[in-house]
Order: sequence, then C-alpha cells, then structure tokens
Amino acid sequence: MADIRVGILGIGSMGRHHVRNVRATEGLELVAVADPGGDRFGVAGDLEVLEDVEALIGAGIDAAIVAVPTAFHEEAALALAEAGVHTLVEKPLAIDVAAGERVASAFGRAGLVGAVGYVERCNPALLDMRRRIADGQLGAIHQIVTRRQSPFPARISDVGVVKDLATHDIDLTAWVSGSTYEQVYGQTAYRSGRAHEDMLVASGRLRNGVLVNHLVNWLTPYKDRTTIVTGEHGALVADTAMGDLTFFENGQMPVQWDQIAAFRGVSEGTVTRYALVKREPIAVELEHFRDAILGVGSDQVTMTEGVATLRVVEAVLESARTGEVVHL
Repeated sequence: MADIRVGILGIGSMGRHHVRNVRATEGLELVAVADPGGDRFGVAGDLEVLEDVEALIGAGIDAAIVAVPTAFHEEAALALAEAGVHTLVEKPLAIDVAAGERVASAFGRAGLVGAVGYVERCNPALLDMRRRIADGQLGAIHQIVTRRQSPFPARISDVGVVKDLATHDIDLTAWVSGSTYEQVYGQTAYRSGRAHEDMLVASGRLRNGVLVNHLVNWLTPYKDRTTIVTGEHGALVADTAMGDLTFFENGQMPVQWDQIAAFRGVSEGTVTRYALVKREPIAVELEHFRDAILGVGSDQVTMTEGVATLRVVEAVLESARTGEVVHL
C-alpha cells in the first residue's frame, strides 16, 4: 500500500518536530509544507515552503498536520475537511468551544479522521501510569495533582497558560482517570505585563469523585512537568519531562510510634522507579494518527475529546473571571 501523503501547515517551534517525525514514520511521506513566515528553522529541505493551507491542499495530500497559532486552527481545519483531508490539529483544537464544535462537526460529517495533538497522552510515563491504574495497582483513585511550570516560551503570543499549558493537564487528567470534570474553580494572575494570564491555580472534582488540582505558570525559572495520582494503595508519580514513573507504595509494616499510629492514615512503603522504553511522544502520536487513517487503530485523541477539554478550559477561565465555582 502506498504511503500516506502528508502536508504540514506551520513549521515553527512545534511544526518542525512534526516535520522530522513524519519523515521518520513508516507509512507516512512528507510531500508538502506551508508557512507564511517561511522556514526559520531550516527544516523544509528540498520541499518548497508554500504560502497557505490552500496551496498545501493543492499539493495532493491525504493527511495534514496543523501547527499554526490557535487563532488560525478553525479556518485551516475547515478548509482541510472540505477538501477531504484527514487532519491532526495541534492542541487546543480551536480558540473556543463554538469553533471547536464547528471543526469537529465538519470532520464527522465528512467521515474523516480528525485528531488533536495532546502529545502528553503518548508520554511513556503517562502511558504506563494509565495502564497500571486500569490494572488496579492503586485501587480506588482519590486525587490527581499536576504541576506544569516553566519560564515564558517566546513561541506563544495568542493565548495564556490556561489554553496553552493547562489544556494538557485537563486532557490527561480525564484520560488517566477515565472520567470527566464535574466542577472547577480557577484563579489566574497576570504578572508579566502581557494581555493573557501567566499563572493558574485550579481545583475541581471529577464525576467519579476524584479530586483534582492543577498548578500552572510561565514564571518559574525551571521546567516542572509532574503528574501525581494518589489511590488507596499508594501513589504513582510521573515526571513527564524525563519520561520517568515512580510508585510510592503504602507501607505494610506496623507503626510503633504511638503518636503516629493513632492517625488512621498510611505509612511510607517501598518506592519503585520503573524502567520504561522511552520513545519520543510525537513519534507515537503520529503512529496513532496513521493507524486511525488506515482503520487499524483508535488511540488518537478525537476532536470530540478536544471539544470536551475546551469546555473545561473555558469553565476554568470563567471561574477565574467570576470568582465562582463552575459546574459542567
């Protein structure tokens, strides 16, 4: 079977990594790239850098990756759907829920694969974490906490930390837990002089009763990418920057210190850091996209899921604006 002909719209900070990985993925052939800003990272090689999505479509592509700023996602995705092109749109799916719904509906009506680039779902630590939770290693889940903190990325200009960063945590929390958000309460801050928020503290509850907390900012002088899931048998801690997963097991030895023994909680037990096969998450994501197009897999993040995440994102921002808990 011939390789899937792929075009990439946007070859900047994120798109350049898609260029490299499409070229390395079996069953995919990179045939066109487009970016009105040109090829500032020098990744196009012998391909002409086209001007826009229409030129990309004109190259005769079967599938596309949209890696332009969020404000342009809807226009590009709708054009690709109309042209019958399977598409992976970088997260978030669109600038707001209404736009996301229009995009998802267009791909649904056309019978095309529409995917969203929530690459954290392909992180080796989170893939293994989700498998272990599903296998019952933690027992009942009590709480999920995420931290996503780092310096300000120069690549971002059109959204704040909620739509750029927290959207990852909202998506992965629902995915890891197998549940959806019931309510959220968010607080944001504007500390860097930009028009968009650069700090977020959000808390909430999932429909299965799990408590969640998200700490996100662009004002930390180091990179912190941590997901902690606590259950009745212990806690799994994923460092997604390094792809590491550690299990902190509840202790089995009786406590002999009376003041502590009187507290009906847990004690420290065995700590296990797992050896994982660490593949680049974008490579795994592209394989999922390819397999969905071929009809042999369904591990891609669907546009319907992307819209659901946007609803929670907007609820967080609404809560921050009003100071009230928002029920979904």
